[in-house]
Amino acid sequence: MSTPPSLASGPEGPRALRPLLDTVLRALDEGARARGGPLPSGGPDAVAARMRDAVGDVLPDQGDPHALHSLVRALAENAADPADPLCAAHLHCPPLALATAADLAASTLNPSLDSWDQGPGAAELEALVTGALAGEVFGDGGGERRRTAPVTPAPPHTTTGTTPTRAPAPPRKPPSALFTTGGTESNQLALLLAREAHGAGVRLVHGANAHHSLPRAAWLLGLPEPVVVPAPAGVLDPASLDEALRQLPGPHIVAATAGTTDAGLIDPLPEIAALCAAHGARLHVDAAYGGGLLFSDRHRALLTGLDAADTVTLDLHKLGWQPVAAGVLAVRDPGDLAVLHHRADYLNADDDTEAGLPDLLGRSLRTSRRPDVLKIAVTLGTLGRDGLGRLVEQVCARAGEFAALVHDHPGFELHDPPTISTVLFRPAHATDAAVAAVRRRLLTDGRAVLGRARLDGRLWLKATFLNPHTRPDDLAALLKLVEGNTPG
Repeated sequence: MSTPPSLASGPEGPRALRPLLDTVLRALDEGARARGGPLPSGGPDAVAARMRDAVGDVLPDQGDPHALHSLVRALAENAADPADPLCAAHLHCPPLALATAADLAASTLNPSLDSWDQGPGAAELEALVTGALAGEVFGDGGGERRRTAPVTPAPPHTTTGTTPTRAPAPPRKPPSALFTTGGTESNQLALLLAREAHGAGVRLVHGANAHHSLPRAAWLLGLPEPVVVPAPAGVLDPASLDEALRQLPGPHIVAATAGTTDAGLIDPLPEIAALCAAHGARLHVDAAYGGGLLFSDRHRALLTGLDAADTVTLDLHKLGWQPVAAGVLAVRDPGDLAVLHHRADYLNADDDTEAGLPDLLGRSLRTSRRPDVLKIAVTLGTLGRDGLGRLVEQVCARAGEFAALVHDHPGFELHDPPTISTVLFRPAHATDAAVAAVRRRLLTDGRAVLGRARLDGRLWLKATFLNPHTRPDDLAALLKLVEGNTPG
């Protein structure tokens, strides 16, 4: 009888993993060298052919002991590399090495956060980290280092005689948060919580600049057709929002954006929050991109008004440098999460819960759930707020430097100075067809990865800077590549 494959965990796990990790690291290096740039060359057909050759028979009768090396190498050779300075198309960050190492530990231990007995330590770690992140968003809890401490309320007034003693108000529970697979799931959960709090007739009102997942979530949840508010300058227009809230019967949930996908713009959050308060509307802020600004003293003020929201989407596999997935939904009132409560006797039986075993099913709509919290906790603990803030400030500074290069170059047109780390630009006097062709040519050659965005009726190239190791020389090289591939 042949020896069964080794297990990653258990007493022999580290010994079994070590040579396999050496194989993986060697294959990653070989694949990256073979690729030689930010993207594999040749376009979709060439990539597909190389992958077919590497895979061969997907399920052979007899296994291949070299499959780990050959498949990892092939995937690395045919991958987009977000750590390459010329890979700047999407909100797709290069993950930190320490976060990736922590993710290996999570995969090795393989806890599942659907019941306490499958991940006891991970469950407690998740509670600690979600509480801290919610505190960063809403201003309560351990995340508040730089704000004034809350004022201690005066003792309740009492009198003698027949006048009753006024009982103190019950303490407000601190805000909470859930881990999700990303911004899309967080936005869906935010609308679900709004529906359960205000009824199935709650109407989504969002800007024309909002992420596509919001109207899609409204459709998925059976909500009324969303109302789209104009965003003529790329951000939601408060006057148009006021008019919509006045004219449309409620209840409403308004979705604002802190970091649009196309241009990284931030809606006027204080004005939107004031309108929501005046009209009794619920407020959700999609800060999947911009939420990372919370870590930066220099840029945090851009998110003024965020703490007035009822729910906030964060996404730490953007300005948090985490491997996917690292989404968060922060919730001001943890009572809103009660609607997610669910009973499955084999996971959270009543008598187990009453005996003190934590109930985890209400922390997600998913059942099996990996401990994405570990990589985030390791990153927060290793870098701290200051270290993460410096990374945020570095990529924002690179975006500003690239925008200046574009502005000063007579052959290019800059859309606007960047708000976060996204720059929209295009070759001057080029047609939209020429702009699209330049992007595709660079992709096919594997030389640079740029995004695209249509604003103001024109097509723009999009450079999203999320690599803190990008240097000024890389910025100049990117602009020169675009210039050299633009028809004369």
